[in-house]
Amino acid sequence: METIEVTARFDELGRVTPLHFTWKGTVQRVEATGRQWTDTGGQHILVMVTNGRIYELTFISGDGRWFIRQGEPEHKFV
Repeated sequence: METIEVTARFDELGRVTPLHFTWKGTVQRVEATGRQWTDTGGQHILVMVTNGRIYELTFISGDGRWFIRQGEPEHKFV
């Protein structure tokens, strides 16, 4: 996983909604969010960007850092 910069909205209940992120020098706009879960590794959010690619963003609240993992190219957004 790589560290990335994410712009996100946090609502009054603490829910996180990523709006866009910068990865490899390119800003990716989040078009939709999918499954979300929390485990010992942080808060995981599946996102789909403008070109239809799927990414897993992970937020570590203890240090405020975001990480990214890219899905397989043929992965379909559910």
